[in-house]
Amino acid sequence: MANNKKIAVLGAGMHPWGKWGRNFVEYGVAAARDALSDAGVEWSEIQFVAGADTIRNGYPGFIAGATFAQALGWNGAQVSSNYAACASGAAALATARAQILAGLCEVALVVGADTTPKGFFAPVGGERKDDPDWLRFHLLGATNPTYFALYARRRMALYGATDEDFAQVKVKNARHGLNNPNARYRKEVTIDEVLASPVVADPLRLLEICATSDGGAALVVSSMEFAKKHGIANPVTVDAVATVTPTFPNTIIEMPNFSTDSSVAVPQEGRTFRASIAHAAYEQAGIGPEDVSLAEVYDLSSALELDWYEDIGLCAEGEAEELLRSGATAIGGRVPVNPSGGLSSFGEAIPAQAIAQVCEATWQLRGQAVGRQVDGATVAVTANQGLFGHGSSVVLSK
Repeated sequence: MANNKKIAVLGAGMHPWGKWGRNFVEYGVAAARDALSDAGVEWSEIQFVAGADTIRNGYPGFIAGATFAQALGWNGAQVSSNYAACASGAAALATARAQILAGLCEVALVVGADTTPKGFFAPVGGERKDDPDWLRFHLLGATNPTYFALYARRRMALYGATDEDFAQVKVKNARHGLNNPNARYRKEVTIDEVLASPVVADPLRLLEICATSDGGAALVVSSMEFAKKHGIANPVTVDAVATVTPTFPNTIIEMPNFSTDSSVAVPQEGRTFRASIAHAAYEQAGIGPEDVSLAEVYDLSSALELDWYEDIGLCAEGEAEELLRSGATAIGGRVPVNPSGGLSSFGEAIPAQAIAQVCEATWQLRGQAVGRQVDGATVAVTANQGLFGHGSSVVLSK
């Protein structure tokens, strides 16, 4: 069945990831200007701005759409601000896509940026005793790396994953990110170096957990008709954006909860939450995982990347380790995963990272990913998961 719900990606832009110590708006504006330049579109032509929110930067962070529009210069564009934790950027893209497909605008800017604290992310201030994210910090002291370690232990117990497997994911992604000009960490490592780094949350080591970073990313997207009028006959297209929620019973612990819905009375049917995200995007796009040329997934830890191999359908449950060991997920393999270097090389800049995944996929499909190019790439999928039932997957093609 033909997919008649495509939109065109006209431009992609990024501010390099790092620790720059400046206002997040600067990063978003720099990324937006790069995306506009890449698209050959003037800011005055933009009809809709979808901003991805950051909650660590006060009032401007909560109204990111208007904040970025003001910084670029008021032009009368309509705006939206989107918060979905780590899926915020994809939620913003979904909003822009809906506006375009509904015929409410022809061309839109999607932008997200963040300035992050040192160390791990802490909960938002205040007393919120009905908030599971607040509770997991204040009652259990469970930082994000604690969750990552629990997922890693689960893989080890169920599927026989080893410390060396987790280290190999880091080695692969560090090699991929070596030539990425927007990556924060651009240095190859060995398995021995990874395993010699300090343990943060057993079994995960420092080099296996992504850092917090500053950064920004932006996209200019349009209707197919607008692209054609601007002389772009064969653009990269967004074919699907999925933002599904979990279903009952949810039998795998998902952040920030430490308990799950019981499957004693109600047996689990269908896919787990993470697995449902990408498969919903595949269904929208009219493709399957066998059609995917490359993937950008959410390696909050190197162990979690292995879960994503199965969740996006690259292999069956329990087979991710063998897929990794075969070299299939490295550049040059059957389906490279995180050819950008992933969060391992970038770190977390929460509102920007789902947009950055789409930027990287766009450059791959255009053949512009210098030093990290996947040859012959025609279809890309991105996937990530945010807190409390947020997740997203985007399918792009050329």
